[in-house]
Amino acid sequence: MTSSSTPAPDPSHAFAGHRPLRRLMARGRGEAHRASTPLELFFDLCFVVAIAQAGIQLVHAVAEGHAGEGILDYAMVFFAIWWAWMNFTWFASAYDNDDVLYRVVTLIQIAGVLVLAAGISRAFEDHEFLAVWLGYVIMRLAMVTQWLRVARSSEAPERTMALRYAGGVLLCQIGWLGLVVLPEGARAWVFLVMAVLEMCVPLYAEKDHPTSWHPRHIAERYGLFTIIVLGETIAAATVAVKNGIDENDELGELLPIAAGGLLIIFAAWWIYFVVPIHVHLRSNKQAFLWGYGHYLVFASAAAIGAGLEVAVEQAVGKAHISTLAASAAVTLPTALYLLTVWALHSRHFKFGITQQLVLPSTALLVICCTFLGEWAVLAAGLVSALAVATGTTLTARMSGREHRQPVSAPAS
Repeated sequence: MTSSSTPAPDPSHAFAGHRPLRRLMARGRGEAHRASTPLELFFDLCFVVAIAQAGIQLVHAVAEGHAGEGILDYAMVFFAIWWAWMNFTWFASAYDNDDVLYRVVTLIQIAGVLVLAAGISRAFEDHEFLAVWLGYVIMRLAMVTQWLRVARSSEAPERTMALRYAGGVLLCQIGWLGLVVLPEGARAWVFLVMAVLEMCVPLYAEKDHPTSWHPRHIAERYGLFTIIVLGETIAAATVAVKNGIDENDELGELLPIAAGGLLIIFAAWWIYFVVPIHVHLRSNKQAFLWGYGHYLVFASAAAIGAGLEVAVEQAVGKAHISTLAASAAVTLPTALYLLTVWALHSRHFKFGITQQLVLPSTALLVICCTFLGEWAVLAAGLVSALAVATGTTLTARMSGREHRQPVSAPAS
């Protein structure tokens, strides 16, 4: 998933003719009009089903007063979903040839995430990870098949890179068996070790030959997935508010939560898409850091929706936690989202200490809102909206000063 300093071969061969099977060869980084395909969009939609299931279980865990345990299970399940999605996304950006076998293997990956989604409730409630492990293995073995196709269609050093990917992914699946066979107390350590090893596979595989992913395509893919996750967050929060009104007729208590949640989600969308991040994706280091960092972006965005559901359940008396804990379920993931998007996106396009401090200061203020009782979510939403207004104003002022500066006369 790293950039290449040399252009990849012309991708026109990937779409030549209508043969059902074609060689799986690299596409070019300079390819014009590169955009997400219908298969990729379908892939994203099915993966969000699993994210929604993880969010539901996180709500139940937090609402029952088991926040620590629920967050750990959420982190493990979300990693499996995110890592499989991310690996496919970068692979597709470099090698998508849209032949029949490529489509079938991708659909198998979708089937794998649906198996994983079906096992999420048991992972949270009974700490039984068999279905989650099986779904993950299905997705990863499908990815191994794609890399073996690349190896067959290419020559060294690209073939070596593809075989490293295939071998690394296969070995990791053996390690993940620890979640199924080892005692419950050891599973957190198994997850930590295996997550690190999984993330080392691309670093090792591409150390001699990076793949030819497309910067604009990758930025679009991540942006679309962010939109889908935020959309799922809005849907979950809306259903929670509706149920609260229908069952308890508590509109006065729920209106501040609904308004604050909507402001948070609107601000989250605005802040993510305010900069053209594809221009930043140039070097290998930048690509890995940006891609891996989105684990926190996606996980926190989805957790905001879960937090809003918890806040609603607490407001209507269905959650066995304090108002402070319910408020923290919203404000903490919101602050994490703001800090991570600043670190990955915004700071590369900000000028001066004032602009740089907008999002970190906003994250701190959002955390402070936790202690405002039943008004915490609304206050966090207002602070988030104010951050958008402040950032937009500062950018406009800087742009205005640049336009007012006189143009120096050319040297004679």
